[in-house]
Amino acid sequence: MQPVVGIPCCTTQVGPHPFHIVGDKYIRAVADGSGCLPLLIPALGGWYEIDHLLDQLDGVLFTGSPSNVEPHHYDGAPAREGVKRDPARDATTLPLMTRVLERGIPMFAICRGFQELNVVLGGSLHQHLAEVPERFDHHPDPEEALEIQYGPSHAVRLTPDGVLAELLDAEEISVNSIHHQGIDRLAGRLAVEAVAPDGQIEAVTVRQARGFALGVQWHPEWRFWENADSAKLFEAFGAACAMRAAQRLADAAA
Repeated sequence: MQPVVGIPCCTTQVGPHPFHIVGDKYIRAVADGSGCLPLLIPALGGWYEIDHLLDQLDGVLFTGSPSNVEPHHYDGAPAREGVKRDPARDATTLPLMTRVLERGIPMFAICRGFQELNVVLGGSLHQHLAEVPERFDHHPDPEEALEIQYGPSHAVRLTPDGVLAELLDAEEISVNSIHHQGIDRLAGRLAVEAVAPDGQIEAVTVRQARGFALGVQWHPEWRFWENADSAKLFEAFGAACAMRAAQRLADAAA
């Protein structure tokens, strides 16, 4: 039984038509990196009966996005003019993530997904990280080639004896950095797994999680096959999803 991983969509406008989209890099990382079947979840908000949807899934990947979480979800100041938002995604991913955690379904949260995880559990975000004292600009020049934008940007120090340090068998790794926002107030249920040189939190796990629950601020999906650390992350996520798939199969046969 091939594990099935749900990937919630973002919404965007292409010409006169609205679309539900997921970046190809995330789909291929789930398929080839985790060995799972990607299932795209349209951003339909409250249309879903969430438990019925999750009954069909063995894991959920919460992706990055050009959009940001609406600040009212964490009592933040209204977003500035021109900041891209996606309320349809918020209405889909935030309640979905809450139930994923409650049920212990494996989840991997990347960039915006990482920020959603902090918000869902009661944390807050810096909306303009480059303007925060002692923080550097974590977003590259958008005019640069993608290979440069997604290339190694800075090191992150892994928490000794943490989940990520054990998984990667390392004390420090090099990551890319493509985000304007980041964690401000850390949610109480999150454990810090990695920190950038400027003190910005870059990876977390959920304390006493019932299943695999990892969030990273960088983009391991980008050419994951060229980066041993990124490949390990998707392999670990895939292994957790495979365990759930096996349990679902056993339950169905009982």
